[in-house]
Amino acid sequence: MKRNEIENHLKAVSLFKDLSEEELKPFINISSCRTYNRRSVVFMQEDKLDRVFFIYSGKVKIHKMDLSGREQIVSVLEAGDMFPHAGFFRKGSFPANAEIIENAQLIVIPIAEFEKVLLNNPELCIKIFKVLGEKIVDLHNRLEEQILHNTFEQIIMLLIRLARSNGCSHGDKWKITTQFTNRELANMIGTTRETVSRNLNYLRKKGLLEIDENGCLVIDCNLLESEVS
Repeated sequence: MKRNEIENHLKAVSLFKDLSEEELKPFINISSCRTYNRRSVVFMQEDKLDRVFFIYSGKVKIHKMDLSGREQIVSVLEAGDMFPHAGFFRKGSFPANAEIIENAQLIVIPIAEFEKVLLNNPELCIKIFKVLGEKIVDLHNRLEEQILHNTFEQIIMLLIRLARSNGCSHGDKWKITTQFTNRELANMIGTTRETVSRNLNYLRKKGLLEIDENGCLVIDCNLLESEVS
């Protein structure tokens, strides 16, 4: 890929969009762009942590396997996102698996070289720390949901979270533009597919959830929040 194409890709990533051309140059010099087809594996858990990825287009599923061999979905990332979030300034392995769920173009930077450039760009370091801080808060909130709320409430809070992270406004409602199976939704909160299916049907009957012609879930976040005690 040509240098100007990599530059355009980097500018589309939220982390780099405010950088000047001069500030962006060091990152362009160490970047490459790769195309991945749906269902491709970007890396496996416990592989050597040696790269950091930025999504130019497409969607990536980050997931782990629990002790019983069941998939636990950590997040679904979209254009502009960075992954993995763990591993800066330390040696180790990737903390989870990364799989392409929608054909993607990823910007790839060797993590050792990325860290060197970061040390010369304190403002970008601060941005990275803010992103990591947001992830820590998100994980804390998810843990709190599991401790303080029953499964029905956890499903509602999951839908609201997905609407805001993987959706867009749809009139006075929100559409979850990434399509998830009931099993995938269940794997996000550690419950069963049947439980998710039953609760989604209940929400549809109450008029709190719709499915559009493309199979996307449409919700009213404010009404759903009122269901959570």
